[in-house]
Amino acid sequence: MCGIAGYSVESGSTLDRTLSAQALLAAIAERGADAVGYAYRSPDDAYATVVKQRTPASQLLERIAVPGEATQLLVHVRDYTKGHPAISANNHPVRHGPVVGIHNGIITNDDELLAPHSCARAEAKMTVDSEAIFALAAHSRNDPDALERLRGALATSWLDEREPDVVFVARGSGRPLWLGEGRGAVFFASTKLALETVEQYCRVKLRTREVKAGSWFALAGGEVVRRERFRPDLEYVEPDPLPSVRAPGEREFCMTRLAAIAAI
Repeated sequence: MCGIAGYSVESGSTLDRTLSAQALLAAIAERGADAVGYAYRSPDDAYATVVKQRTPASQLLERIAVPGEATQLLVHVRDYTKGHPAISANNHPVRHGPVVGIHNGIITNDDELLAPHSCARAEAKMTVDSEAIFALAAHSRNDPDALERLRGALATSWLDEREPDVVFVARGSGRPLWLGEGRGAVFFASTKLALETVEQYCRVKLRTREVKAGSWFALAGGEVVRRERFRPDLEYVEPDPLPSVRAPGEREFCMTRLAAIAAI
């Protein structure tokens, strides 16, 4: 059970980019401790900047640095199921060609979906199932219907370096996702608490709602610019469901440090 979060903000927003990222990470920290990472992009950037490490969130929280001009962010904590975290490419954010993304869930037909693409599994011993999502996004030019080929559970988000202003967000089935819309900013996260934490520490007001299964969004300039529906895999049944809390104590520690960071 991983945790995902992120945002799209308008370029002129006064939102503290780094503090917002720290708030999101602190709130989802308990959902995994095998690895942690984030990615961001500014309007003039050709490529997304990716930072990840094989540690719990607590060992990255105070080292996060997001430029003030960044308008897109992805955050992830990992509790791995496929793709050992000793291989850096298996950890999130995961890259497939021009697409960089994060995922909470399990994809069961990833090898089948990746087989036709020579650019798949770009790093030796890379086996993470999540890459299949980002391959579909890359090769379909982010077509929501392409996600219908996936089997398993998912809540996901990605950046496409061919689409400089857009953050894509989707929820299939079996994993939670919340959306929070504010003035000049849209946030998403695995938990409602993460959005409430952003409100508390970043002084923004959000209209929050749980995202329905089979929903796809394009976020740009701090707002939802496109909404689509797709048919998720509703037949997948997880054989041994994992609890949502996978790293007891991580959130409490990170929230305590967040309060100290915000007070400086």
